[in-house]
Amino acid sequence: MISASVQNALFKTHYAAEIAHKLKLMRTALGDGVMGLRLRGTDWFSWATAGATHTVLLAAETGAAEVLVTADDAWLLADEIEAQRFIDEELPGRNESAGGYKLFTYPWADATVRETFVQEVTKGGKILSDKPSSSLGDRPSLTELPLPASLMAHKRTMLPSELERYRLVGRLASEAMTEVLFEAQPTWTECQLAGAGAEAMWARGLHPALTLAAGEKRLPLYRHPVPTHETLGQIAMLVFCARGYGLVASLTRFVYFGGLSPEQAKLHQQVREVEAATLDASKPGVPLSEVYGAIAQAYTQRGYSHAIQEHHQGGTAGYLAREVIATPTTTEPLAENMVLAWNPSLPGAKVEDTFVLTSGGSENLTFDPNWQSVDVSGRARPLPLER
Repeated sequence: MISASVQNALFKTHYAAEIAHKLKLMRTALGDGVMGLRLRGTDWFSWATAGATHTVLLAAETGAAEVLVTADDAWLLADEIEAQRFIDEELPGRNESAGGYKLFTYPWADATVRETFVQEVTKGGKILSDKPSSSLGDRPSLTELPLPASLMAHKRTMLPSELERYRLVGRLASEAMTEVLFEAQPTWTECQLAGAGAEAMWARGLHPALTLAAGEKRLPLYRHPVPTHETLGQIAMLVFCARGYGLVASLTRFVYFGGLSPEQAKLHQQVREVEAATLDASKPGVPLSEVYGAIAQAYTQRGYSHAIQEHHQGGTAGYLAREVIATPTTTEPLAENMVLAWNPSLPGAKVEDTFVLTSGGSENLTFDPNWQSVDVSGRARPLPLER
């Protein structure tokens, strides 16, 4: 379970160095009259704070605090509702005494105090922002500008300390998945299965950012099966996007109550082969459009030329479930220490795990040795669970 004590014991030594590095990156982005940088999104907040969270409403893109950085200082801006929790649970190891952030608190009912403070410390100059005020429904701000592509690239490439946290998140997510599908029953509804999945993630301190479930009837029909009260029957698929320290681990698993037919086994085998071609094509320096082309070719070779049009195939991951989704025109190149979450699928079959791209290939962050797997192109890939 990810708790404050675990965070302090495992990662406190990394906070100061990681935050110092990221503050340097953010300050390098300033210039040409740009006096500050504001980060409001859940993804950017966790990135800038080495895994702290400001999330209260799980479905929201923004949270209960934001980051403000200038050439000389750095703050977490939080209203008085959140201030004490931030002091107790989010700032230790990330605060000013550790070379990190000061806390600026303002009345929850008067956000103008926050805005006045921002204007004062940035001297009314231009500000870089991941979510300019106009995107939040406020009046358009002429002083807020989008983040530069260079800073986005840094966010999408993991540092060693980030990968250490990611490995923990991936392990906990995969253990939660295994636990639930070994307990699931054909009489459960899709909502029950998704609920059990969410409970297993929460029990390990993970946010259930996404929990999809499909039973025998709906599985062949929909690629994104939002759970319903339909009974599972003889087949179930469960999909997780589990968030911890702001990092999202994605994985998909199947359970068959009574075993697979030869046709079903072949379908899963073909999806694993498509994934193998995808992972083989995923190398540092290769643009995502080229990987997309390899996926399309792999589907066509197996007689499913339209499959690539029926579902997005995934892409890079990190502080979002998908940082960039691969398309025929996505020119962004892959790089070492980027995280990948591919999810090739056919009607009734899918395979998905979260990998980090290394100089020697890829490392599966969501591998659970307690789940039965098969070797595919030198990688251990999950088999459907037969019960």
